[in-house]
Amino acid sequence: MRKKNLAATCFLISALALPAFSQQESLLIGSGDLIQVDVMDTPEMEQQVRVTDDGTVPLAYIGTVKVAGQTPANAAGMIERALIAKNVMRHPEVTVKIQEYATQDVSVLGQVRTPGTYSITTPQPILKVLSLAGGLADAADRHIMIKRQNGEQLPYFVSNDSDEALAHEVLVHPGDTILVARAPMVYIMGDVNRPGAYTIATNDARLSVMQAVAMAGSAAKTSIPSHVRLIRKTDNGPVEKDVRLDAIQKGKQADVMLQANDIVYVPFSWLKNVAVNSASIAASTAGAAVYVVH
Repeated sequence: MRKKNLAATCFLISALALPAFSQQESLLIGSGDLIQVDVMDTPEMEQQVRVTDDGTVPLAYIGTVKVAGQTPANAAGMIERALIAKNVMRHPEVTVKIQEYATQDVSVLGQVRTPGTYSITTPQPILKVLSLAGGLADAADRHIMIKRQNGEQLPYFVSNDSDEALAHEVLVHPGDTILVARAPMVYIMGDVNRPGAYTIATNDARLSVMQAVAMAGSAAKTSIPSHVRLIRKTDNGPVEKDVRLDAIQKGKQADVMLQANDIVYVPFSWLKNVAVNSASIAASTAGAAVYVVH
């Protein structure tokens, strides 16, 4: 029974260690990095060398090996094959570790409080790196992109739910670039208290007509909530849909989800303004886009 429990415990520890190991191994060796090379049971072959500008390292017994652009595991395999080819060892077991990174800057660009470059010496959690840049700006899209040095792009969603954000957190490596785009916008026009452009910056990146009108300070008392119009821009021009905001508010109809660049027009009670056409409403949003309301 003890053996079974011990085996289960070892398996659990190994499983928990796998994600962190795989993330660490995705970081590639670069020029100027200081690497540690160890050969099992052969301490005299331990070496600590810096990668040259051409991506190679000079190693005792085997000469130069090009390791730049490789993961530590791949570099270890290359050194093992070189030891065998040089008849130094028959069955070497080599490990390679990055002791010091030459590239220690991570760039955080776009919709953050203080965009710029920040120094990190080891892989850091994405939330910590974003905090170095002052956190997300009000107009930030929560779907951000991490671009690795090798060209790989890793998406990450910054959830407002702390448990969810921490559970799915990823590591940012030295040399990475974090791109934070502007969140998509919708326009709330007409007889509302605060007409203007609003970002879709909710936790689930979804926004409904009723939510959007509420963000705009709700419809004014002089409005006609039964004649709200949703105008959606398409390749063939604006498409208009009638929305019964009064029925939605009373729970008699389902709320309508908005898309980027949608226009919600709440008409005035004055009869002459009820007949405003979609083209004129769409044209009026050009000025609203300058004054984004968060």
